[in-house]
Amino acid sequence: MKKLFILLLVVLAAGTWIGQLMVKDPGYVLIAFNQTTVETSLWVMLVVAVVGFLLAHWLLNILTNAMMPVQRLRSWRDRRSHNVSQRKTLKGLMLLSEGNWVKAQRQLGQAAERSELPLINYLAAARAAHEQGDEQGADELLKKARSTTPQAEVAVGISQAQIQLARGQLEPCLATLLRLRKLAPKNTYVLRLLQDVYGRLNDWGAITNLLPELKKSQALRDDAMADLERKAYMNLLSQSLEQLPVETDNASRHSTLDKAWQKLPAPLSSEPDLVRRYIELLISINAEPKAEQVLRDMINKQWSEQLVNLYGRIMGRDLKKQLSSAQSWLKSHPESAELQLTLGRLSLRNQMWGQALTYFEQSFATQPSSETLAELSRLLRHLGEKDKAQELMQNNLAVVAENLPELPQPEESAAKA
Repeated sequence: MKKLFILLLVVLAAGTWIGQLMVKDPGYVLIAFNQTTVETSLWVMLVVAVVGFLLAHWLLNILTNAMMPVQRLRSWRDRRSHNVSQRKTLKGLMLLSEGNWVKAQRQLGQAAERSELPLINYLAAARAAHEQGDEQGADELLKKARSTTPQAEVAVGISQAQIQLARGQLEPCLATLLRLRKLAPKNTYVLRLLQDVYGRLNDWGAITNLLPELKKSQALRDDAMADLERKAYMNLLSQSLEQLPVETDNASRHSTLDKAWQKLPAPLSSEPDLVRRYIELLISINAEPKAEQVLRDMINKQWSEQLVNLYGRIMGRDLKKQLSSAQSWLKSHPESAELQLTLGRLSLRNQMWGQALTYFEQSFATQPSSETLAELSRLLRHLGEKDKAQELMQNNLAVVAENLPELPQPEESAAKA
């Protein structure tokens, strides 16, 4: 209200000043054209010019609006189509996250035709079609995504690979991922998918070749990377023998297995799980003396309770030397229950029954286990001490079967009656 009042005052002041000018000096304007002349005052001429300008502007607006109705209609229709597409896309994505695949595919597919970014709609609709088991529909939607946005080949390819992997189409998925790897060699997700496909195809050699890139790109967490590396080389060891013809002799198998073992990275050659697998494979080809030597060297380099237990299960070329080697470890590991168990077994191989019994009893006293209990009980029975063996098992049932519930038992005299 205050601004309007000030504006009126300004208009009145301006009008008063202009009126004084008009009275003081009306001015003179003469316009001549051929034989025609027009005479008027300056102020009348100004008023006519202003009115003429406003009239021309008004007529021009009328003509412009009359000539452009189609363009305005088209613009309105485009805005409306854009808004409808946005609403359908949003609704489709919400339905997709809720698992309503049928409605999600319909909404996203309809919105894609009007969307400014159809790639998003087609990829999401392809996933919805895949979840319904509509393979043909999913493939057609991926083709549309590729045709509408050619520069998004990597994104479309990853979606295609994911769908192929979920279908179990491993060979086509591998082909897709190898093509993507050429297009985007540093894409960590492509590398992870490639590693997954190789694993399902049991192509562990390809995985070992892929390991350097996986490490460099940090595509996997450190623990997952270590597990993958260990698993890959363990399977390579097994496959080194599995891929040989059935008629291959043990000497050739031994040579092939050694070559596979030599390919292991140095840190993995001392991994207990890998060493155990290597030893098991050596035993499977009747190379137990070699297994004993390898295992002894491994334990001397790096102590492992797991490997010590395995050492007592194999038979080397020289049984006395094998027992002597194990006894030398007692100096640095006198309280190892696994070592005492192994010494008991090696004593049995050397037919030292009393010494074996002592080692088994020491192992069980140090750390009771069902394995040691079974060895001790078996030896006692063969020594003729069946009652003692039975009493030992009876008193240590908790070791054989842990977490037995507390239940009432009959009195011994009542049971006999």
